[in-house]
Amino acid sequence: MSCLEILAAGPLATIQDLGRPGLAGIGVGRSGAADAGSFRLANRLVGNDEGAAAIEVTFGGLAVRATRDLTAAVTGATCPITVDGRVAAANSVLRIPAGAELRMGVPGCGLRSYLAVRGGVAVPPVLGSRATDVLAGLGPEPLTSGAVLPVGPPPDRFPQVDVAPVAVCPADEIVLRVAPGPRHDWFVDDALTTLVSEPYEVTADSNRIGMRLDGPALDRSRTEELPSEGMVAGALQVPPSARPTLFLADHPVTGGYPVIAVVAAADLDAAAQARPGQRIRFCLKKGF
Repeated sequence: MSCLEILAAGPLATIQDLGRPGLAGIGVGRSGAADAGSFRLANRLVGNDEGAAAIEVTFGGLAVRATRDLTAAVTGATCPITVDGRVAAANSVLRIPAGAELRMGVPGCGLRSYLAVRGGVAVPPVLGSRATDVLAGLGPEPLTSGAVLPVGPPPDRFPQVDVAPVAVCPADEIVLRVAPGPRHDWFVDDALTTLVSEPYEVTADSNRIGMRLDGPALDRSRTEELPSEGMVAGALQVPPSARPTLFLADHPVTGGYPVIAVVAAADLDAAAQARPGQRIRFCLKKGF
């Protein structure tokens, strides 16, 4: 059987696919790849089904060894890549000979990279998915050195392209479109204007669950408690600190703080690449 041996996992490396949709009613969030577009591209480059399990790498540092000849691709945050000590390109089809090592360095911009191998990572699914949900504790454990990951049989079709041109992640400011949230009327009249007028900074207290932001206060006009209600990826929930938290892939399915705005689903991949210290600017866009 083809396998990947994990030599180093970096700050955080997890197995992801496209998640567990449709289970919020029993308290299970979708989870899955935080930057779904980059994840899908990695699988397309190696000829997999777009939902085949792959490795999500946070801030580089992953090193793997192939036990047999493998075909792979690295997408998402662009980082230095070597295969058997030789420099390799992101967003392209890579050949990893048996016994060779693939190593990923720290990305110059962006946060999350994806390593897909032809055949997919074939760990057992949990509730129909191989995704690691760090909030619920479902799916495989985060990767550690010494782990061995089975690789599934290669698909019938072969990769159709050698390289895919992809825009580099912004290094300074990321702009995200938002629509007013279901509880925007719980805030003072100018709160939405405040949200879209000044940039916020991503704090170090951020992960796959949510991104805590620092910036102008979003003051509430109502002081009563809000009963827990359903939450979606992209929700900007405002706790008592008056600074928003942007929910990401492993967000809880319910929450008790008011949601002032919701980030457009099409912008969530860009949000997933924001790193601590980077600025986020919101722009109000209705009707999407």
